[in-house]
Amino acid sequence: MPEAARGEKYPLSRFAYDACDLCPRRCGAARSSGARGACGMTSELRVARSALHFWEEPPISGEAGSGAIFFSGCPLRCVFCQNHEISSGGFGLPVTVGRLAEMMLELEAAGALNVNLVTPLHFAPDVREAVLLARDAGLALPIVCNTSGYERADVVRSLADVIDVWLTDFKYASGALAGELSAATDYPEVAAEGLEAMLEGVRAAGGREVAEDGAMRRGIIVRHLVLPSHADDSCAVLDRVWELAGNDVDLSIMNQYTPNDVCRRAGGPLAGPVSEEEYEIVLCHADDLGFERVWWQEGGTVSESFVPAFDATGVEGPELGASRSAGLPSR
Repeated sequence: MPEAARGEKYPLSRFAYDACDLCPRRCGAARSSGARGACGMTSELRVARSALHFWEEPPISGEAGSGAIFFSGCPLRCVFCQNHEISSGGFGLPVTVGRLAEMMLELEAAGALNVNLVTPLHFAPDVREAVLLARDAGLALPIVCNTSGYERADVVRSLADVIDVWLTDFKYASGALAGELSAATDYPEVAAEGLEAMLEGVRAAGGREVAEDGAMRRGIIVRHLVLPSHADDSCAVLDRVWELAGNDVDLSIMNQYTPNDVCRRAGGPLAGPVSEEEYEIVLCHADDLGFERVWWQEGGTVSESFVPAFDATGVEGPELGASRSAGLPSR
């Protein structure tokens, strides 16, 4: 079926890589000709890890684990990034769309609760095609899009029929802070527009749905990482999320900020952890606003243990047909 016939407001195709405008930076890079975009990637699909992951929120990881596929590259440049090996370091192996679809099926066979696509949308055309290919081959798991929140709303809408759960960050309310720490002064507006697009899609599909065991089948979890000395901005983020979504989203407030080498060397507030007092201020503000489903972290979560080993686990393997018309195996 032609892409435009699927009803997207922003049809996706590999032509998007010719002068890339997939992310809010709209860098115009000729990624299909080998140029690197603002995300650091060409049009070559690259994956750093595909394996069960147990450190997401309980509705995502449960006891069985989430089937996480970590993509190389990222449109943001967060100074405190914990995944810098893949976000800006470029680690990852090239894969075809068919191989990406096969990884999804392998994760399902391993018992994953879902397929968790981590920072995937600078490869949105290929991700969409891979999900459709895996669905045609029998994939029954929910698809989770695990995103920084820095996504074009039109791209979010174009994926509404293949993404079941949005696990999205909302990092900043202040454009100045977003510019200082992630080189994206437009982040607050972009994240708000993206969240609105996610809400449209989930509501149109029937709203939040959770299985009997608590696993999320459809819905939105908005994540916010509290940063040292920035509890005021964190509270402003919660204000904005409440204004946009109310209790149509789950909220995850994290205290796991861990200074990387860059932040340690630079000194200042980001060289140390979030204080218990700062974290409590933000949690209390969420309660005051009226959020009913809030996930939080207990003390002692500052650790690189939340970062998996980016060692290409699960990336190499047999490929599932090159296209959806290639005669796929039944399941």
